[in-house]
Amino acid sequence: MAKIGEFLVIVLVILAFLLLLGGVGIYLLVKLGKKAAVKAKQATTRLSAHVNAMGTGDAAEVERLRLDLRREVSLTRQAVEQAQSQGWGLGDLPRLLADLSAQADVHDGQLGMYAQQRRVSPYVDHATLDRLREHQAKLTAMCARIRADLLGDQVQHTATGIADLSSRTDLEIEARRRAPDPLDEIDELYRRTMEERRDRP
Repeated sequence: MAKIGEFLVIVLVILAFLLLLGGVGIYLLVKLGKKAAVKAKQATTRLSAHVNAMGTGDAAEVERLRLDLRREVSLTRQAVEQAQSQGWGLGDLPRLLADLSAQADVHDGQLGMYAQQRRVSPYVDHATLDRLREHQAKLTAMCARIRADLLGDQVQHTATGIADLSSRTDLEIEARRRAPDPLDEIDELYRRTMEERRDRP
């Protein structure tokens, strides 16, 4: 009877372990499935934006504005992240970029809504389109200004590094030169003196 009890305990432990592994596996599969669904939705959105931007008319122009804005924000984010990874003092720039990205997302949503309405309705609201273009220009200009400022800092850092490296190179080359031998200098002076005496009449 004791052996049967031990056997049942072992079987139950193995079953519990297998159930635990199955539960963890299902949890991971669900989590991966959700991530894959989100990525697929983003890819579908991007693809439809690119397809819609290839057309003509106001809706296609607005889709191109959306693509331009996304590219500008992405490039600016990359520039700020690169500066942060190099340890530059950026002040409040990362927070400003976060606010700019949030505003760009709002503007992107407005552009998307306008493009969708424009595709299904023949009536054009030119005033709203002009305001959307104006907002687009301001947001992309801010992105360009941030990148230009960071590039200026990067060039300044590089110039300082190059100047430091140049001075170190000069010092190293100077240190590697052989010091003149005093005996050679004396020989040279003696030789000149003898030549001058010969040249005299």
